[in-house]
Amino acid sequence: MADNSVDWDLARRVAVRISERKPSSSPYHYATLAPDFERFTSQAEQLVEEETGLQSKMGEARGRVADRPMWIDANIDSFQRLLRPLAGKLVKKESSLLGEVGAKAGGAEMGMLLGWMSGRVLGQYDLLIIEDENPEDQDIVYYVGPNVLTLEKKYGFPPEEFRLWLAIHECTHRAQFTGVPWLRDHFLGLVNQTLDTVDPDPEILREAVKRIVEAKKNGEDAFADGGIPNLLTTPEQRETLNQISGMMSLLEGHGDVTMDRAGADHIPSAEYFAKTLRDRRNSAKGFSRIFQKIIGLEAKLNQYQAGEAFISAVEQVGGKGLLDKAWEKPENLPSMEEIQMPELWINRINRQSENSSIIKV
Repeated sequence: MADNSVDWDLARRVAVRISERKPSSSPYHYATLAPDFERFTSQAEQLVEEETGLQSKMGEARGRVADRPMWIDANIDSFQRLLRPLAGKLVKKESSLLGEVGAKAGGAEMGMLLGWMSGRVLGQYDLLIIEDENPEDQDIVYYVGPNVLTLEKKYGFPPEEFRLWLAIHECTHRAQFTGVPWLRDHFLGLVNQTLDTVDPDPEILREAVKRIVEAKKNGEDAFADGGIPNLLTTPEQRETLNQISGMMSLLEGHGDVTMDRAGADHIPSAEYFAKTLRDRRNSAKGFSRIFQKIIGLEAKLNQYQAGEAFISAVEQVGGKGLLDKAWEKPENLPSMEEIQMPELWINRINRQSENSSIIKV
């Protein structure tokens, strides 16, 4: 069944129009991107495996340099596949707020988000869904060429070091989702669980507006816990999103830690790269800062930083061996509460190990 939840053609037009407002850097060095990222993606995959022990079951990683419209198209394709389960519900409620007008509003909103992100994203592993259709365009590690060149020029990054550093981070995500046998299916299961409970009812929107007004009256920030996505979800959905947030915080923190460790002997400027990008994220002002807050990105960035702190706390207690238990089964993944208070996860996993030992005896 076709997905009519979002006007995807409108989303693409809006996204590309916004992306064109972000100036691209000079084409100088652009020709080096494709061969560099092909070489560094292969090298990064090996370094990640040596550091983490995670080996992809999907074959060799494939890197692809994309311009902003290409990145937008890839993400629209992924979102279309992901949101197909909503199609049936929306057909049944085609006279509701999420009818034709809702689809166009959704397309405009999705276009604004992708257009804005297209000027900031440096790399991305496309993990959402593996299907039989167009397999050559799936399981790809993307690098957004104009954005990479812009940062290299602006901050004086040594290109080869910076490109390997990015490749390690994205290849870590690929190793996570293709090297841990159950992780991709578990993630998609949580996403589908959220979509299964979606009710395209205008009352949800009215309730969200009410919560925003009440928060304003109380001097609170209604967007602090996850922006509009959090406001438009039910308590049941928020519980599932909490599980997804905990998992993604762990994965992002693991990606950052692996990026620094795996590249330690190859990337002398790694600390400078990390500090510069961290400062860049934290220095967003004006519309950019407001937009990040509204769409929930600011909350997500804070969660990702918490993931790195979580890993540090866990390894201080039990080293990499304790952290590796997170990859053993879905139940071992930390919740968002455990990410914020690592001792909860450490105690839970230790009790689990003690009980297992008792059973074996």
